[in-house]
Amino acid sequence: MASPSPLIFAGTPDFAATALRALLDAGYEIAAVYTQPDRPAGRGRKPQASPVKQLALAHNLPVCQPEHFKSDEALQELASWQADRMIVAAYGLLLPQKVLEIPRHGCLNIHASLLPRWRGAAPIQRAILAGDRETGITIMQMDAGLDTGDMLLKLSCPIAPNDTGGSLHDRLAKLGGKAIVQALANLENLIPQPQDDSQATYARKLNKAEARIDWHKPAEQLAREVRAFNPWPVSHTLLDGQPLRIWQANARTQRPTATPGSVLSTDVDGIEVACGEGTLLLQQIQPAGSKAMSAAAFLHGRPGRIEPGMQLANSDKP
Repeated sequence: MASPSPLIFAGTPDFAATALRALLDAGYEIAAVYTQPDRPAGRGRKPQASPVKQLALAHNLPVCQPEHFKSDEALQELASWQADRMIVAAYGLLLPQKVLEIPRHGCLNIHASLLPRWRGAAPIQRAILAGDRETGITIMQMDAGLDTGDMLLKLSCPIAPNDTGGSLHDRLAKLGGKAIVQALANLENLIPQPQDDSQATYARKLNKAEARIDWHKPAEQLAREVRAFNPWPVSHTLLDGQPLRIWQANARTQRPTATPGSVLSTDVDGIEVACGEGTLLLQQIQPAGSKAMSAAAFLHGRPGRIEPGMQLANSDKP
């Protein structure tokens, strides 16, 4: 059932667009859509509309793209929509208290974790990196803190052993759309639950530097990194001084005596590399200037490029 008064939606990436689509499909009236300003993207570095903006324009919805909410003009425009609530999903701005107070009943956030675990910018990938077996969606009444508001609804989602950052993102995006529609339909029955700050963990933003493989780490940890950093920023090492991206890999429990980063074997199963503990079997890789391919295809098409005894660079090398 649609809300008695219009909603404002604020979000930017695909995760948010999935939630917006769910609200539209459920019949909710969206007074306006807020999203980040167009950013340069692609080889031509031309300004590109966000997924949320593209969806909003396709449905003829008003789109607002303020750089921030520090000006009176931006606050006045937000108030002019006379919205009941603002729904926020991966918007990209930390909303000040003045903004949170403008919608009549405040702002609801769609967060991709079971709060208070993994507050912050990268909860999906951090859950995989930590070896969590479960995550989910939390619908939260926003306050001025970073994902600290009272929780209204939680829906859980298992993390499969082969989940990547991309596959888990897609499932959580759909779950987020389901959760916000469910929450809006049952708001009068939902009891706000304060978060236990003592149980909070922080999901800091991803960066390319942390995706550089340190072969001294245990293989199990590196395998989680490969999954978490797929599709971005992608785990990588150096082969003959050139970047080698690792898209898929599995940990093995062997205890080699070889130096971490040493290639132990190359066969149809993949490329086995010594780690601080155990070994990592590289199954899908991407050499510089090429597309991603199976390790077997790489070995067949480039004989001699990787052989047992060769050394892959460690993370402390440029």
